[in-house]
Amino acid sequence: MALASLRLKKGEDRRIRAGHPWVFSNEIATTLTPLKSFKPGQEVWLETQDGTYLGNAYVNPHSLIAARVYSHDKNDRLDQSFFIKKLQAALRLREQLYPKPYYRLVFSEGDSLPGLIIDRFANDLVIQLNTAGMDAQQQSLLNALREVFPSLNSVLLRNDSPIRQHEGLPTEVKALYGEPPAQLQLEENGVKFIAPLWEGQKTGWFYDHRDNRAKLQKYVQGKKVLDVFSYLGGFGIQAAVFGATRVDCVDASPTACALIQQNAALNHVSAKVHTIHEDAFVALKNLLQSGQQYDCIVLDPPAFVKKNKDRQEGMIAYQRINELSLKLLAPQGILITCSCSMHIRMEELIEITQRAAAKTKQPLQMLERGHQGMDHPIHPAIPETDYLKALVMRKLTD
Repeated sequence: MALASLRLKKGEDRRIRAGHPWVFSNEIATTLTPLKSFKPGQEVWLETQDGTYLGNAYVNPHSLIAARVYSHDKNDRLDQSFFIKKLQAALRLREQLYPKPYYRLVFSEGDSLPGLIIDRFANDLVIQLNTAGMDAQQQSLLNALREVFPSLNSVLLRNDSPIRQHEGLPTEVKALYGEPPAQLQLEENGVKFIAPLWEGQKTGWFYDHRDNRAKLQKYVQGKKVLDVFSYLGGFGIQAAVFGATRVDCVDASPTACALIQQNAALNHVSAKVHTIHEDAFVALKNLLQSGQQYDCIVLDPPAFVKKNKDRQEGMIAYQRINELSLKLLAPQGILITCSCSMHIRMEELIEITQRAAAKTKQPLQMLERGHQGMDHPIHPAIPETDYLKALVMRKLTD
């Protein structure tokens, strides 16, 4: 059965032909195919102005990204069989990469499922449906998940992302299947964690830093470590398990601090792990005033630049937090500084860190660069999917 056509303006097909799946509202030939004639989430055949087929997409007339290509096969539909095929492909990759079932199972465009995020915690899944096209397919997706994962225990919808507001969708957190637990246990790099599903940040855990946390093993043995913006202690607890003598974890959330202590106890490192319940900037200033020094400092702040209009203010915040950290860092100490802002490129993070080093007269050498884990595959045509940056810097002595 044919789908309705959505046609592009003349010359607007080059980016799509090159593999980019996003169609912006100003690229559509609205005189031929008015956007207002489509329902949010409706599937269409995307075509050039003269009617040449480009791919299958779904539409949202209320969004700046008015259509997203999900297939280049005319016969595909966003149905149970399509989701089964894509989920099985995503699962094969993760099972090849990781020995245990704790990972991001689907990373939106990176897995050719635009708008869909799935994090796996063994037999419990947490899902974000961030677009109208995916939101309309809840039941088909659930049916596919139950077939691909016969032992599925629960599925939690964390549909509270700000992205949904841009799509004209309501925000909500609810069970899609079974009874999702309030908390559950996961394992990363051989270290166990308890993560809150319903009340935690985003899907409850950040798998994207797995490889960057693993790097700690080379740097923290016998060292004093500071984990800033710690959340559940992802870096800090692993540092303690990897042999650090003392770890201070900074987080502004009392709930996060309580869970850090819980995760420390789970891994038998409570004696080494301490929490500082304060705003990160305030905490670092207080540590400086008290004369503290650390052999290794991890900075994993939230996205200081969420939109391009926030760039100047956000880059100042990144530089300031790095300046404070460098002052706290012992000679020959290690700074692991990160950014999850898609609008900040790796080169810019290097420049920010170097400016902080020059301003504080703390010379650095760069040892490693880090990115998101392989369960967050990058779409080569979409720079925004390459969002996570990490630098391992060493403080040089004069």
